[in-house]
Amino acid sequence: MLDQLLSFITIAAWVVFILLLVILVIRAFQKGGPQEALKTLVRGRVIVALLITLGLTLLSASLVFIEPQEVGVVVSIINRFGYREEPLTSGLHWIVPLAERVVRYPIYWQNYTMSTEPYEGAKVGNDAIAARTSDGQAVYLDSTIIYRIDPNEVIRVHIDFQDRYINDFIRPIMRGVIRTEVSQFTVEEVNSSKRKNLEDNLDEILREQLSGKGFILDQFLLRNISFSEQYASAIEQKQVAEQTRIQREYEAEQMRKLAEGQRDKLKIEAAGKADAIRLEGQAEADVVLLKAQAESEALRLLAAALQNNKDLINLRFVDKLAPNLRAMLLPSNNPFLFPLPDMEGGLLDFSTPTIPTPTSSLTPGTGEATPTPTPTPTLTPEQ
Repeated sequence: MLDQLLSFITIAAWVVFILLLVILVIRAFQKGGPQEALKTLVRGRVIVALLITLGLTLLSASLVFIEPQEVGVVVSIINRFGYREEPLTSGLHWIVPLAERVVRYPIYWQNYTMSTEPYEGAKVGNDAIAARTSDGQAVYLDSTIIYRIDPNEVIRVHIDFQDRYINDFIRPIMRGVIRTEVSQFTVEEVNSSKRKNLEDNLDEILREQLSGKGFILDQFLLRNISFSEQYASAIEQKQVAEQTRIQREYEAEQMRKLAEGQRDKLKIEAAGKADAIRLEGQAEADVVLLKAQAESEALRLLAAALQNNKDLINLRFVDKLAPNLRAMLLPSNNPFLFPLPDMEGGLLDFSTPTIPTPTSSLTPGTGEATPTPTPTPTLTPEQ
């Protein structure tokens, strides 16, 4: 950059001038002593070199280059306020050498962290903010703010704080606001969903407080909340008890589902058995019905056959006789005796009917023959 180049040239010019002056003085001293050395200091070429060096120095001091990430406050002894009313933005600017100077302030985003971790925050060691909730519980908060200086308010920041704004404003305002706002919540609320409400409230309050002092807040981060050992232990025990309760409820639910599954299984098995019994009964009923229908049809056909042929009834009668009968007695008005199978299982000849011959005997004194009745055969079952 031009100002840095001028600064380098100025330094080099002073080095060259001093070396040249030393050499001239030493030579003059060797030639003519101290008087000749003093005359060397007022010679024209020495004065010209001095003026050139001074000119470069003044030129370098009058040119100021402001980086894009910063602004400059011009402190001036020739201004009635002691400073220029407008800050210097990025670029090359002129100032009055020896009468004005520039104080630079960063306008990029900065962060300030207070944490319990020794090397995480802006200060080494435990720098967390200790606060008390509305119910008296101690809490420790790790927090970070991301902020920057408002370029339009940099002169105000310079007047109020100079380069002490972090220790004299940012840090104290964070600690005070956080402690005040935490006191509006109970420890249960801080450790629950209302933590987001707390963070939002702190963001809003800090944004307003910083804006009133020439700063712009980008974001407030409530990074961590820790509690006292006693409260943390109580919370842990409560969580363990809650997890135990949930586990027991889960086990009970599993047992209930298992019981329901077993009950459903028994219901399904019982329904299956009932269906099987019902189907079996239906099948038996269908068999009985079919048998009845078949017998009914057989009887109907038999009745129709009997109407057409009366002798079939005798045949049905004979078929129904027990197979162990060897003889049967026909009515007295029927002279025929049907032969039955003999004892050896042979069949009698039914081709020639046997007609019994009646016998007679003479009755004494009358001279008349008296018919002797033939004894009636008796059906004898097979022994």
